[in-house]
Amino acid sequence: MTAGGPAAASAARPMPAIAPRIQARAVITAGFGQNFVLTTVSTFILVYLLQYAGISSGGLAAVTVIITVSKFIDAITDPLMGSIVDMTRSRWGKLRPYILFSAAPVAVLSGLLFSVPDVSEPAKIAFFGVTYILWSLAYTVCDVPFWGLIGSAFVDPDRRTRVIGSVRAFGSIALGLSTLGMPWIARALSFGPETTGSGWTLAVFLTSFLGMGVFLLAFFFTRERETAAASDGLSVRQLVATLFKNRMLLTVLIASVLGFGRFIVQAGGAVFVVIAYGDEGAFTLVGAAIIVGMVVSSFLSPLLLRRVPARRVMVWSSFAAAALYLLMFVVGYANLAVLLVFIFLTGLMLGVFLVTQAAMIADSVDDAERRLGVRNDGISFASLTFVSKIMNALAVLVFGVFVVIAGYERGVEVTADMQQTVFIALTIVPAVSCVLSAVPFMMRRRPKRS
Repeated sequence: MTAGGPAAASAARPMPAIAPRIQARAVITAGFGQNFVLTTVSTFILVYLLQYAGISSGGLAAVTVIITVSKFIDAITDPLMGSIVDMTRSRWGKLRPYILFSAAPVAVLSGLLFSVPDVSEPAKIAFFGVTYILWSLAYTVCDVPFWGLIGSAFVDPDRRTRVIGSVRAFGSIALGLSTLGMPWIARALSFGPETTGSGWTLAVFLTSFLGMGVFLLAFFFTRERETAAASDGLSVRQLVATLFKNRMLLTVLIASVLGFGRFIVQAGGAVFVVIAYGDEGAFTLVGAAIIVGMVVSSFLSPLLLRRVPARRVMVWSSFAAAALYLLMFVVGYANLAVLLVFIFLTGLMLGVFLVTQAAMIADSVDDAERRLGVRNDGISFASLTFVSKIMNALAVLVFGVFVVIAGYERGVEVTADMQQTVFIALTIVPAVSCVLSAVPFMMRRRPKRS
C-alpha cells in the first residue's frame, strides 16, 4: 500500500465484480460485528473498572480524563487517517486494505482493556491508559475506511441510504445483544455463582475475536467504485481544504458535536442503573427500549428521507428528542414502565439522527466529486468518525463529572440526591444538547440536494 511504485501498478489489475446485493449483505454483517465490539467496550468499561477492577471514585476521575483526552487526540488523527486512505493505492483499492489489517489488533486490544492486572491503583490506571490509547488508534484504522467503503461501493444514492439505514439498524441490534448478553456471558465464563473480573476478560476476548472476524466480510465481499476522480498527487493540506469547501458537510459536523448529549445514555446508562436500582442487569430493560427504537427508526429513516429534506429531518427530530428528554426528567426514574416508553422514543430520534447524519455526509462526497473532481471518501468519512468520537468523549466527560459530583463509588451508600444528580446527566443535559444541535441546520440555507 503506497502512493506509487509496484503497489500502484498492481492497482490497475481488474478485480472480479460482486453483485450489489452481496456487497450490501457483507457490509451490513461486517457493521454488526464491528458494532458489537465497540458497544461492549463503550458500555461496560466503566462498570468493569468500578465493579471488578477495583477503581475508586478518585481513580474514576483519572480514567474519565484518560478516555476524554484519548478520544480528542484520536479524533484529531481521524482526518490524517482519512488523508492516508485517500492517498493509498493498492491492488485491493484504497479502503479495503485497512479493513483487512486492523481487525486482529482491535480484537486483541479490546480484550486487554478488560484484563487490568491486580496491582496498585496507579499501575492499573497506567495499564488502562496505554491500552485504551492503542485501542482507540486501532479502531480508527478500521472505522474510517469502513464508512468510506459504504460511500464508494454503492453508487446509487437511494441504495446507499438504505444500506446506511441497515448498517445503523444492525449496529443497534449488535448494541442490544451486547448490552443484554455480555453480563450473562461474563457470568457464565466466571464458572461460579457470581460474575468475576476474569469472567469479563474471557467474555470480551471471545466476542471481540468473533466480532472482528465477521468484520472481515467487508474486505472479502466488497469492491470500491471505479472513478476517474482521484486524489493522486494531492497533499494532506489539499485534501483537508476540500472539506472546508463543503457547507453541507460542515453543518452536519458542527450540529453533531453540539448534539453530543444524545450519547450520554449509552455512555453512562449501565452505571446509572447500578446507582438507581442496585443491579447492572436492570440495564437490560433500559437498553432494550432504546435499541428497539433505534432499530425501528434506522429501517424507516431511508423512507422518510425520500420524502422529506434531510435538513428538515435533522431540525424536527432534534426538537422532538429534546422534548422527550425533558418529559423523561419530569416523569422521573421511579416509574420504570413509563420511563421505558420515553427511552424507546428517544431511541427512535437517535436512529433518525444517525442515519440522516451518515446519508448527508455520503451525499456531500458525491457533491465534492462533481464540483472539485476529487473523490475524498476517506477524509470525508473520517469527519464522521471524528465527530462521533468527540460526541462520545463529551458524553463520557459530562457523565463522569456528574458521577464524581454525586460521590458514587463501589460500596458507598447510595442516596436519593446521588441518584437524582446522575439522572440529570441522562435527561437535562441531552435535552439542551439536542436543541443546540438544531441551530446550525436552522441557520443554513436549503441545499440544492439534501
